[in-house]
Amino acid sequence: MDEQLRALGLVEAQAKAERLFAEVEARGLVTPGRGEREVSDLIRDLANEMFGTTKHWHKRIVRSGPHTVFPYRENPPDRVIGEDDIAFADFGPVFEEYEADFGRTFVFGDDPDKHRLRDDLSIVFAAGRAAFHADPDITGAQLHARVSRLAADRGWLLGGWHAGHLVGEFPHETIDGAKAESYVTPDNDTPLRRTDRSGWRCHWILEVHLVDPSHGFGGFHEQLLDLA
Repeated sequence: MDEQLRALGLVEAQAKAERLFAEVEARGLVTPGRGEREVSDLIRDLANEMFGTTKHWHKRIVRSGPHTVFPYRENPPDRVIGEDDIAFADFGPVFEEYEADFGRTFVFGDDPDKHRLRDDLSIVFAAGRAAFHADPDITGAQLHARVSRLAADRGWLLGGWHAGHLVGEFPHETIDGAKAESYVTPDNDTPLRRTDRSGWRCHWILEVHLVDPSHGFGGFHEQLLDLA
């Protein structure tokens, strides 16, 4: 396998994740009245139905309302999605041994702040990606600082301790044992454009978790950073 085929595998995995989430929205799987775990299982089953996918490299996440402010590592109890809620889904399906990592946010009701946060997620993501492409030597710490400033400029805080991570063949967590160097985090002073310990080019996921702590809600958007 060469670098081009490896990159193509990651791009194709994301394309399948995009198709999966488009079908999630078309079928209205994330909807008021359903529990978070029920929605998670429905998306899992849909991935199997569409692509024969049974492996997910990280825990499946569906969060709504006040649960949307929690970082990844938290495990809040199941909650039923409300009529005026905000909710997000974060899934890491494995397609033919390549990892995807994809997250999107859904808003129900007419709350203008929740709609603004959802819309700002893609804006902050695009600006973060532009910052990455503008600086060939950008480090994980520099990109994290940039995304944090972008969030603050729009009135939000970043949730969690990082804003992205390495992605590759399943499982990605074995790619690099040096934890900080595997994440877009303030502690990562290494350039994101580098090779890993096996000599492969590093590829990255950018994840934007915006939160409004004063009103107790957040949203989530993630996908590939360095590949189309």
